Amino acid sequence: MAGWSEEENDLIVADYFAMLGSDLSGQSYNKAAHNRNLVERTGRSRASIEWKHQNISAVLKAIGEPWITGYKPAFNFQTTLIDAVLKWLAAHPDWLSAGAVAPRLLDPRSLWLDPPPTLSNNLPPDELEQTQTVAAKFDVAKRDEANRALGLAGEQHVLEFERVSLMSAGRPDLAKDVRWVSEEDGDGLGYDIASFTPEGRPRFVEVKTTNGWERTPFHISRNELEVSERLREDWRLMRIWNFARQPKAFELCPPLSAHVSLMPTSYLARFQ
Repeated sequence: MAGWSEEENDLIVADYFAMLGSDLSGQSYNKAAHNRNLVERTGRSRASIEWKHQNISAVLKAIGEPWITGYKPAFNFQTTLIDAVLKWLAAHPDWLSAGAVAPRLLDPRSLWLDPPPTLSNNLPPDELEQTQTVAAKFDVAKRDEANRALGLAGEQHVLEFERVSLMSAGRPDLAKDVRWVSEEDGDGLGYDIASFTPEGRPRFVEVKTTNGWERTPFHISRNELEVSERLREDWRLMRIWNFARQPKAFELCPPLSAHVSLMPTSYLARFQ
């Protein structure tokens, strides 16, 4: 059959998000029944619909959104599918703030700390190309930055993680002094959490949170960069990802330019 039409793309994208909503909320749903319904409405084969669901997972992965775990992201999709997904999200703006609040962290093992992404575990060339195509259509970093509920939930998660980690290390004296400074003192200090190492050294943690995957880009301010250099020995950026499901994280140590490409995205305009 010919490529998927706009109407067909809209149908399968809406169906996918219906399943994903149930998936994220822990409600049961029948994938086979959804597939049969789409076969009847589009005339497409069962295998074609399964593959398209995997394509939608790939688009969601590229824009830093959760996807249905049972549909492994499959790249090499039509660019019209990107437009269909972004159109659905534009029509449902509340979706982008869904899943911001994760379960309360009670055990430091609940937050998996992984090595940061490197060139050695980069994307395959075809996947990288399509991911960049999607990123050009959707500002993932701006989306996360504007999602205040997500940012606050991530910071609170790390606050609890720092306290529990110090308690587990036998330092309740330090745990009680961990502070959420961005909430208590304002967000101009260049970090969100003032904590400690088990040895008592200060630990200044800037938190960046996404519901997406580990390579989702993020915004960082000039002030945060300057503070990271000034407090180089004690400043850390904790990147939390997959927040809506099972939060995972990695840390970046200054200089940040050793880990990420830093691109200026705005300028301060002053009148002469």
